Amino acid sequence: MDVNADPAAPQPLRVRLRRAQFVLGLGVLALVLGSLLSAGLTLRLSARAVELPSPLRWALFLGVGRLWLLGVLPLLCYGAARVLALRPRATALGAALSGEALLVALDFTRAGLQGLWSGLALALVRVGTLALGVWLSERAVRAGAVLRVAQEQVARAKAEATSVEYAEFLARAAGQGGDARARNPSP
Repeated sequence: MDVNADPAAPQPLRVRLRRAQFVLGLGVLALVLGSLLSAGLTLRLSARAVELPSPLRWALFLGVGRLWLLGVLPLLCYGAARVLALRPRATALGAALSGEALLVALDFTRAGLQGLWSGLALALVRVGTLALGVWLSERAVRAGAVLRVAQEQVARAKAEATSVEYAEFLARAAGQGGDARARNPSP
């Protein structure tokens, strides 16, 4: 993908497909990494969380369980936006939905149709954390894009300075070559 390309500009189908694959992969990667992190955190926190009141313990484990969406995905989106020109909302929404779709598929595989519905409260929490994760990821893409553009401007300024310096060097070298011929005429 062209780093300097405007993500909103019309693009060939293969470029759009690559972007879609990248966004879907971002969501799946966030889910896998976040699940690994949350499993380790859950094991460490379970012994200490016994003393906490039930609502606080529930909120703690809910946040840890949705770590892929609330922490890992925004970090990955930020890193990707530092390198690539991405559309913030489309990237955040696509990545979050791809990870969530994988979770739903795993729930269905594990428990069948009963695994898809755990009650209204959990469904609302899932939708709420999904919306929060999309919002955080969108902000992360925007922040990464700002730094990418600033970095590109610095690189352009350095390239222009180097180009001017090289042109001056060539002019001096040409001038010195002319002086040397004038002092030492060839037969």
